[in-house]
Amino acid sequence: MSEIILTSEQIEHKLERIAYQILEANGENQTIIIAGIVSNGYAVAKRIVHHLKANSSKEILSCEIKIDKKNPRNPIQTTLAAKEYTDKSVVLVDDVLHTGTTLIYAVRHFLSVPLKQCKTAVLLDRNHKKFPIKADFKGVSLSTSINENVAVQVKPNGFIAVLD
Repeated sequence: MSEIILTSEQIEHKLERIAYQILEANGENQTIIIAGIVSNGYAVAKRIVHHLKANSSKEILSCEIKIDKKNPRNPIQTTLAAKEYTDKSVVLVDDVLHTGTTLIYAVRHFLSVPLKQCKTAVLLDRNHKKFPIKADFKGVSLSTSINENVAVQVKPNGFIAVLD
């Protein structure tokens, strides 16, 4: 049986807080690229974009990162061309940071062009990383056993986070 870790309202509050932190970290930058990893990461990214646009006059661009999570070394596709994020501030977004594999390969992709800065944001950080990557912005940090599954479920009226 699944246990709810975060309700839709709690998640929305966390995403709004992450948006404010992103704004604080981008004081000088007029354009911020919010790049969400397919599919739940992109859904989370869209909510962060909503909060950024509601609280700032900066140019906020959304980008979807299509990555093969089973084979992250396969070519990565983005909905923005490289020239659109060159010399910009990029925030990579995923729903859950499990081992860090997906996030580190996504970072590697974006580092193929010069950036002003590259940060990461996750809703849930599980603390089971295999790679030297951290979430610069996170909603909740969880200490779970490696056998437990943490998931964000996208619902019509928001998200919920569950532990199986």
